[in-house]
Parts: sequence; structure tokens; C-alpha cells
Amino acid sequence: MDLTYEAKYHQLEEQHWWFASRRDAVYDLIKSLNLPRTAAILEIGCSGGPLMQRLRAAGYIDLTGIDVSTPAIELAQARNVPNVSVMDGAALEFADARFDLVIASDVLEHIEDEEKALREWTRVLKPGGQLLVFVPAHAYLWSEHDVVNHHFRRYSRQGLVAALERAGLRTLRSSFWNAAMYFPTAALRLGRRLLSGPASPEIKPGATGDLHHFAGPANSLLLHWVKLENRLLRHVNLPLGVSVFALAQKPA
Repeated sequence: MDLTYEAKYHQLEEQHWWFASRRDAVYDLIKSLNLPRTAAILEIGCSGGPLMQRLRAAGYIDLTGIDVSTPAIELAQARNVPNVSVMDGAALEFADARFDLVIASDVLEHIEDEEKALREWTRVLKPGGQLLVFVPAHAYLWSEHDVVNHHFRRYSRQGLVAALERAGLRTLRSSFWNAAMYFPTAALRLGRRLLSGPASPEIKPGATGDLHHFAGPANSLLLHWVKLENRLLRHVNLPLGVSVFALAQKPA
């Protein structure tokens, strides 16, 4: 991602409603798997390590984190997050069948060779192991935010499932996430496109996309709203949202 954006990302990732509510959704989904606390878990794109910190606090003991960004891993190490390293998510330096669960939250869209990445993620899964993937949804929501983030694509639900199945995985569940912000986001981005045309492929100096700091009450309100939605996800799949996720399994 753009360096200016990344610096702001790391400043906000622990408390910002978007990142905190997404971690809450990921954590909820992991809990629902009922994995033993000894399960080997890999987080691809661990950033500064807040999800790994939460998993460790919950008692998981075999956690590994990687990120392509050196500043991200340095931040995780400064936060005393163990077992993290700089590594390309499409060229993993792990043995075959090493992990019970691989997590990749907003990572796949950053990798140009999607098929290579998914083959790698499948390779390091144990037979019967599971992959949890979150990605941005809907090509028509493409904007400057995607450009700043160095995204290669946004996904439909069917497109994500098809990509996982091409990698030899069986999809157990797929759903949209963050329905609360779908209509405001769609209105904002489609409105900008009508007024200014398609997003420029060039990154504007100092651009940070749609990543903005929210004052305490607004941030808290949005966080609690999406967390309520996360509770709903325990029981049903959502028909729309700003992101889409899938849980897939490597054949035993």
C-alpha cells in the first residue's frame, strides 16, 4: 500500500471502528470453529499484530504472523507480539501441511497473482485445515481508496468462492460483511464517479483514500453498530456489504 496510507493505518488500526469491528468478526468466526488452543494458526497480513494479541490472550499458543511490510512487523515486535516475520504472502517459507487455520483479512486483493497465493495458502494447510479470507466487495465500488491501497481487484461473493475452489478448497461458508456501511459507501463512491469520473490510476500526493480518523463518540457508535451485525453473522449470512468473506477447507 502507499507509504502515507500505511503510516496512517498503523496509527489507527488498534482503535478505528473499521479495523476493530473486522477483527471482532474474524475472532468470532475463529471461535465458532471450536479449534483446540494448540491449533497451529497463521495470520497472513498480520500488520502490527492486534488480532494475534487477542488470540494469544484467549489462550491460543501456536500463532504465527507474517506481513510483506517491514514497518508493520517492526511495530508488531515493538508491541511484543512473538513469532512474526516479513514474508511475501504469495511465497510462503513454511513446510507443507503446517497449519490448522490460515487467516487472510484484506490481503488477497493486494496480490496480483491470486491463483499463486491461494495455492500457497492451500499448500501450508493440513488436510482438513481451514482458510478464512476477507476481501473488499463489488467491482463497482472501486475508488481512489483501492488505488491508494494498491488493490488489484474487488470481489463478488461468487468470484471469491470460485477462486477458492480453483485452488482445491471446499467452501464451507460465504457471506458479505459490514452491511451497515454498504449504502453510505455506495452513495459516496458512485456519487464521486458521476461528478468526477472514474478514479485515477495514479496516487495523488498525500492521499489516504477513505481512511479517516473519527472522534470518540462517532467511532464508538460505528464500532458498536457493526459489532451488533457481527453477532447476527453467528446465525445468518448477509445479502450485501462492503466486504465479503469465505471459510474454506482443504480436503482431508
